[in-house]
Amino acid sequence: MARLRLPGITYVAGLSIIGLTLLSAAICAAQSVKVEGLIKGRSGDEMIVQAPDNPNLVVVLTDSTDVAQVQGMLKARKKDMSMAALIPGLAVKVEGSYNEQHQLVADKVRFKGNDLQRAQAIEAGMHETKVQTQQNKEELEQQRAALEQHHAQLAEHQAQIAANKAAVDAAVARFGQLDDYYIMDEVTVYFANGKVNVDPKYNPQLLTLTDKAKTINGYMIEVKGYASATGNAAMNQKLSEDRANNVTNILLQQARVPLTRMLAPGAMGESEQVGNAKTTEGEAENRRVVVRVLQNKAIAGV
Repeated sequence: MARLRLPGITYVAGLSIIGLTLLSAAICAAQSVKVEGLIKGRSGDEMIVQAPDNPNLVVVLTDSTDVAQVQGMLKARKKDMSMAALIPGLAVKVEGSYNEQHQLVADKVRFKGNDLQRAQAIEAGMHETKVQTQQNKEELEQQRAALEQHHAQLAEHQAQIAANKAAVDAAVARFGQLDDYYIMDEVTVYFANGKVNVDPKYNPQLLTLTDKAKTINGYMIEVKGYASATGNAAMNQKLSEDRANNVTNILLQQARVPLTRMLAPGAMGESEQVGNAKTTEGEAENRRVVVRVLQNKAIAGV
């Protein structure tokens, strides 16, 4: 018996198979996935998450991303949070779908309250080390500059200059691994005893700070509130939270800082007392909010 060939039908069937394959791939790409991991860095509407199967997963945040803190023993309740709560060091669960660049576009981001507190505490603890590192670097650079001005004694001091430079590089390498950000500038806002409203005299300083921040590639703004150790610890914790929130509102509403450029306001309570609590002047130094402009080291090219 002779076989009848139908090339046209074969061609159409081939196209149908290809079409079904492409449609299947598109459906798979749009499927919702869930990923757990640790936030390694934030830059605007993107964050890098260290996941079990991808140590550098790019997660894209959008205006519709639902960010919440899970609560209760069974984690059945949630508290809506802003994207500013998504800080480096925070363990998160992300639900979303991959785009064409294989970036995970987040529909939901969830985290535990104690994980957020732990991430904030770690971030706060890094500041003193960074300040000391910067001071050491500046002192060593000044010393090196002074030595270089004495050309007549250049040969005598070359070994010292090399040693100073090595010390600077060692300090940067050692302490630079503690976090991923440089402190580019900062402003401290002080408060009267028991008060949380921001004195209008600080508004120009905050606006100037944000104007400078907007010239820095990939900038982020960090706000941390503190209280003196006088009085009830729980009340002081609330004072530090309200102070940080009020300063944050000025940055968002008056300085027009995008929400995606803000790290979560930190309520540090009585921690990190910088002034002598036995004196009036020292107490005043402790009632403060510190606003810092940060730049990610990867963006800075380090």
